[in-house]
Amino acid sequence: MKAKNLYLIATLATVIFSCSKKETPTPTPTKTDTTTTPVTSSFDINSISDTYADISAFTYYPKWTVYNVHDPSIKKFGDYYYCYSTDVAFGTDVRSGLQIRRSKDLVQWEYVGWVFSSLPAQGSAYITGKGGTPYNALWAPYVMKVGSEYRLYYSLSSAVARLSVIGMATASAPDGPWTEKGIVVTSANDASIQTNAIDPTVIVTTSGEQYMYYGSAWDGIYILKLDPSTGLAVSPGDKGKRIANRGFTGGKYNGNIEGAEVIYNPDLKKYFLFISYDWLQTKYNVRVGRADSPTGPFYDYNGHDVNTDEDHGPMILAPYQFTNQSGWQGTGHCAVFDNGSGQYFMAHQGRPGINSYFMDLHVRKISWTPDGWPIVSPERYANVAQTVIAATDVAGTYEKITLNYHVVPGYGTEQTNPDFQVSTTFKLDAAGTIDGNAADKWTFTSPWLELKYSSGDTYKLKVERERDWENKITSTLIFTGLDNHGTAIWGKRKQ
Repeated sequence: MKAKNLYLIATLATVIFSCSKKETPTPTPTKTDTTTTPVTSSFDINSISDTYADISAFTYYPKWTVYNVHDPSIKKFGDYYYCYSTDVAFGTDVRSGLQIRRSKDLVQWEYVGWVFSSLPAQGSAYITGKGGTPYNALWAPYVMKVGSEYRLYYSLSSAVARLSVIGMATASAPDGPWTEKGIVVTSANDASIQTNAIDPTVIVTTSGEQYMYYGSAWDGIYILKLDPSTGLAVSPGDKGKRIANRGFTGGKYNGNIEGAEVIYNPDLKKYFLFISYDWLQTKYNVRVGRADSPTGPFYDYNGHDVNTDEDHGPMILAPYQFTNQSGWQGTGHCAVFDNGSGQYFMAHQGRPGINSYFMDLHVRKISWTPDGWPIVSPERYANVAQTVIAATDVAGTYEKITLNYHVVPGYGTEQTNPDFQVSTTFKLDAAGTIDGNAADKWTFTSPWLELKYSSGDTYKLKVERERDWENKITSTLIFTGLDNHGTAIWGKRKQ
């Protein structure tokens, strides 16, 4: 079975072949320092584009702001949000070390540097000791702060199936310098039943316990108890236990699941597990389950344990396409974080439909449905001012996207189609009807738009203001929510 060990084949290698324009400058030799001076200049949000071939060469890395971001981990430390991400870039070789960016507003980002100046010695030694050769790239970091110590978990893998390691480094500042402290968990190409040891995330419980969730394909998502004082496993050599899986679809094992992120919402008193399904370059999408305990069981929208052999929902983020843009695919492996005041955000990579080898950072605002499920904005966050919205403002014509899903078991070879969910025209009539049908009604009690169809389908959608990125409009009305079947619905005012 293919696993995410094919990551470099699908991203690093192919992006080099995808960008061979003669006008692209030749990359300069890879630097080995871990930090660089952030670039400061006047900022124009309209300068953010979907593609960036003109600055793809390594010499332009200080301009990689929201570009070349994959598998982000974001936390707010002091006045800045810090983003740490996988070693990958469009159209050029990329140095190893994990990229670091920072922002004060989640819109304007500056490139800070790297975590490491080379592959971590302990992680590399584990792989070479098992007869493998580590990839010259680190994947899927996770960052957190414990007391005055910053902890960063990294993933290192190899071409040998499931020969991978998650290690940890520490620092006294979010931009380093970082010191490798130890190995947390490993996996190997043997007969053991275990997942691939990549894609870590950590939760600190209300009582101070720490758990790591990790895994890609193979045997799903695992949970492993950590020692809060060290950040390493309580029991060295422990692999933990499985907590989430997909299982079989149409008689075929559909193990394409990875990229866990777990948070605790103190208002809802629930733990939320976000996981990504499908191939990272095309159908990548985000599902969510919730639990009363960090050790689970986590339940999906239908009350099913997410560790059972089925696809679980709600799916709250998936490849999509509004008009005037080529669409966004590969929308998975999310980071979920808050601003310190209770507002949560989701960050993830997005690959434009026009060329899926570009990788852009997307940040979206998270809201919570009245019955306690997270939903995300259909548009990227742009720090738009929120003003009063009346029912008369809501009436009008929209683009609506229903995040449907077509099951395609497999990985990159099978999932070549991103399955874009494409917008359709949708009208909220001033008289309170929908699309001119007198039997279908809408009402609005700020901020919730409720749709009731004669078929029995109902929708609860949150209405806000956000930037229309496709049309470069500073502020427009958008909505997001779930229907009574747990299907995500997005919309924005039609321009």
